Amino acid sequence: MIMSLLSRYVLRQLNLMTVYALLALLSLYAFFDVLAEIGDMGEGNYSGGKMLLYVLMQVPAHAYELMPLAVLVGALLALSQLSASSELTVIKTSGISVKRLIGMLLQFGAIFALLTVCLGEWVMPTIGQYAAQFKLNATQNSVSANTSSGIWIKQPNAMINVAEMLPDGSLRNINIYRHNTQFELEEAIHAEFAVPNQDKHNPMWHLHEAALTRLGETETQTQRLPELDWQVAVNQELLNVLLVVPEQMSANALNTYVRYLQENHQQTMRYRLAWWRKLTYPFACLVMALVALAFTPQQNRHGNMGLKLFFGICLGLAFHFAGRLFGFTSQLYGVPPFLSAVLPSALFALGAVWLIRRQEKR
Repeated sequence: MIMSLLSRYVLRQLNLMTVYALLALLSLYAFFDVLAEIGDMGEGNYSGGKMLLYVLMQVPAHAYELMPLAVLVGALLALSQLSASSELTVIKTSGISVKRLIGMLLQFGAIFALLTVCLGEWVMPTIGQYAAQFKLNATQNSVSANTSSGIWIKQPNAMINVAEMLPDGSLRNINIYRHNTQFELEEAIHAEFAVPNQDKHNPMWHLHEAALTRLGETETQTQRLPELDWQVAVNQELLNVLLVVPEQMSANALNTYVRYLQENHQQTMRYRLAWWRKLTYPFACLVMALVALAFTPQQNRHGNMGLKLFFGICLGLAFHFAGRLFGFTSQLYGVPPFLSAVLPSALFALGAVWLIRRQEKR
């Protein structure tokens, strides 16, 4: 009974401090997002209210990225408070061993690991893509974007629909509807894929496997062409909304997309790395919980508590950026994606276990 009460008390303190830490980090990120978006206010219908709504839509993505850091900071604050008030000492003398305390911390980390999975698999992919489309619709009056039909672009004499954009910049499933000055449909073009050129002075799409249909007064004529050049004035930034960032895709979507890229002989390294990171990232919450215990002073006279807390937070920031560094290393030097995804968490976990054992031997 006493053990159960102590466990609930420790978990409550850990969860509470972690929620506070996560809210503080999210507020800081939201502040920087607002500063970054102020310059776009006034474009089209992008008002202050829509800007704040767009910033709010970025919160799930930030929460997913910051969850391990919030776990570390929250656990450090909670354990440091328990240590400063001698409650941690009392808990240990009540019969709770270090192994049981580690079990509590792993249970605490598992709660936020599960929350990370929910954010990464369902919340972030949906809201992240909707947020990009929401801003595009607000800032560009001649553009409409949604998840079901891709992006619609209005040109002086045509309407263009693009369903998907591949990582190499090529476009898939393009439909072009050309009309006259009376807005009567004259020509329809469907292409399986297109490759935009990089010439800003003469923007053009090279359409492949195109079907061109001309509508006359009494009949229609359809012509199939292996290649067709189409003059178009479309900003590349408008099309980027179709290119989903791998880090914001779910593990299931990444797995499907990797197979699709392999079948089309596209580069898959970045997407395979994102898939492995998506699988291993939630375990970082468990690792950060152990790191917090490793950097928690067991007694007030052993070292400076504030200094240990500072070093622990710096270590959390190092872990936060180490994942990105290992990702770049994987793409530059051909390191297997599995190693790049697992190595940061494995190194920090081994370091935390070593520090905990060292503390207990004193």
